[in-house]
Amino acid sequence: MELEAQGKPTMNIVLLILNCILLFIGNCGGPLIMRLYFIHGGKRVWLSSWLETGGWPIILFLLIITYFYRRAKQGSSSKLFFMKPPLFIASAVIGIITGLDDYLYAYGVARLPVSTTALIIASQLGFTAAFAFLLVKQKFTSYSINAVVLLTIGAGVLALHTSNDRPNGESNKEYFAGFFMTIGASALYGFVLPLVELTYKKAKQAITYSLVMEIQMVMSLFATIFCTIGMLINKDFEAIPREARAFELGETKYYVVIVFSAILWQCFFMGAAGIIFCASSLLSGIVIAVHLPVIEILAVIFYREKFQAEKGVALALSLWGFVSYFYGEIKDNEKKKQNLVETQVPMNIPSP
Repeated sequence: MELEAQGKPTMNIVLLILNCILLFIGNCGGPLIMRLYFIHGGKRVWLSSWLETGGWPIILFLLIITYFYRRAKQGSSSKLFFMKPPLFIASAVIGIITGLDDYLYAYGVARLPVSTTALIIASQLGFTAAFAFLLVKQKFTSYSINAVVLLTIGAGVLALHTSNDRPNGESNKEYFAGFFMTIGASALYGFVLPLVELTYKKAKQAITYSLVMEIQMVMSLFATIFCTIGMLINKDFEAIPREARAFELGETKYYVVIVFSAILWQCFFMGAAGIIFCASSLLSGIVIAVHLPVIEILAVIFYREKFQAEKGVALALSLWGFVSYFYGEIKDNEKKKQNLVETQVPMNIPSP
């Protein structure tokens, strides 16, 4: 785990697959269990946002394990943490931004069906691409531009017809507040992903996977502190025992939902950070977006959410955007390989 994955192709592939699996678990399970909390009587948005990063001690536990592993191999000179002050400060700032994003997203999930939230979050790929271009000089192609346009239109389609999608007892004002809060969360996290990649690139120290875990832990810690302040102001800590007793699934299951929510969301954030380490922020955004059809299907199966024509159109446009992007990436890789082969072919210089 101490290897710099970029210098080891096999390790890089293993870590990439591992982090894709973590992201899949977190990205599909996180929204579903968060919606489960709200459906069965949960009302605390700040608590839900706190749970998105409150599982940071899991990463600390893993770092301690890797520390003892290094200590057994390298002796007492091994360090527990490698992060230097500038990187710590950058991670803390990104963590506070992530805390705000957590609140915006939790507010949206509290007001919208999971399937609608997932489709809106699909627009995140467009924001990620734009910010990646500005922050880390990500190159655009006609295919990536096409993907951004299609994803934006897909999210816009959802805003046109919402009367049949609104949960019972919820006003238009609450629904649209949730809609625009989710758009805000999508845009903000689309900014965070390239910002993390920029932090990796600007760090004045070697970035290892252990250091990536440290960065994610600090980000989650400060995001949790941000949400803790919101919980204190909103008196959420005092309300938890009362809310647990009134939870429709029972008090024990209330705490089970809370614990698993923290675990699943930590899988999401660690997976996203790991993919940035192994590849790029844009790929991390793409993998997040690719899970959209799975989340849609799970929401319909478990929560029997409606799947109107508007969602079908938005889903089709989103999938079209994904295919367009991947096709462009394949074409671009083929072109790079061809150029590489041409440059490596030795020139036959005739003898004098």
